[in-house]
Amino acid sequence: MLLSTSSYGFLMYLHLGTVVPCIFLGAYLLFFRKGNALHKALGKIYMTLMLITAVASLFLPAHVGPQFLGHFGWIHLFSFLTLHSIPTALIAIRKGQVRKHKIKMILLYTGAIMIAGGFTLMPGRYLHGVFFG
Repeated sequence: MLLSTSSYGFLMYLHLGTVVPCIFLGAYLLFFRKGNALHKALGKIYMTLMLITAVASLFLPAHVGPQFLGHFGWIHLFSFLTLHSIPTALIAIRKGQVRKHKIKMILLYTGAIMIAGGFTLMPGRYLHGVFFG
């Protein structure tokens, strides 16, 4: 899938603009009091932003490493992790399965924010150029 430069730029900034707040929101949600109105409100915002982030990233072609189907790279697995984790975590909490919800949210933050975020700093990626180029 070929994107014009302006489309790629829009998607990249949409992806960055939705994931950066999730770094802080997710950390807050993981480390502070659970179950109160603030946690629920911020959780809805976090989940919405993460879904937008994941969907936007699926339209961005892999530029580092091998490509699958001429578009996807290994890092896209974290997008699919997100698209699976959010609905299953939401279903779990609605069923009162607090432990399952907690595990899904910890795995989501660790995988999609920390690990995938770490990969974005590798040579050849946009953020590597921003911070180290």
